Amino acid sequence: MMKILLGGRSPTVQAAALAATTVLLSIAVVTGSAKAGDCRGYAQQGVDWSGCKKSMLIITESELDGANLTNTDFSFTDLRGSSMKSANLEKGKLIRASFVAAQLEGANFNKVEAYRSNFARSNADRATFVNAEVQRADFREAQLTGTDFTKAELGRADFRGATITGSRFTMTNLARARLNDAVFTGPLDFRNAFLLLTRIEGLDLSKATGLEQEQINLACGDASTRLPSGLVAPAGWPCADDPDDSNDL
Repeated sequence: MMKILLGGRSPTVQAAALAATTVLLSIAVVTGSAKAGDCRGYAQQGVDWSGCKKSMLIITESELDGANLTNTDFSFTDLRGSSMKSANLEKGKLIRASFVAAQLEGANFNKVEAYRSNFARSNADRATFVNAEVQRADFREAQLTGTDFTKAELGRADFRGATITGSRFTMTNLARARLNDAVFTGPLDFRNAFLLLTRIEGLDLSKATGLEQEQINLACGDASTRLPSGLVAPAGWPCADDPDDSNDL
């Protein structure tokens, strides 16, 4: 029996091709929707603002628990008092953003660009800042239990008055950071951390792990600094005051 060809194809083959094309288009639409955030959506738990521009806004006390905020631009945005527990802010742009007194437990700040951001009095227990750019950030009086700063850039960051317990500073750049007056109530990991002129006056580092004498020689402590067994205070302690040691500059 001879089949009638339409456009070089039988009706059966042509129908199959049309069905396959429809399926592929449907997949593309669904995939595209999954990748694009709802940038017009209201602040709420689980909202998807991924890739959205949310800079220079005042959205204090927002409920953003579990929100997808990957690649979101929050530069200069005021998020004070917001709840962002377990939110994913990976690769976000947070330059000079304010998270003062925010609830950030378990949030993902990995690979963020957060130069001069303000995390003062926030609760960032179990949050992660792996490979984050957080130079000159303000962590004063923050809760940082189990927080992971592995490979983070924390030059001149201010941790005065913060509670830091069981946190990781592995391979972290803490050059000129202020850890003095922080409360260390448990072990911390400083393995291969860069401690050039890091202020550690008065700290009890006796339970810290990963510290080497070479790191201590670079840091700034004083007679009240307690070091792990086997490490000694260098002759250069205490260091002179740093004229550029201010987060207001």
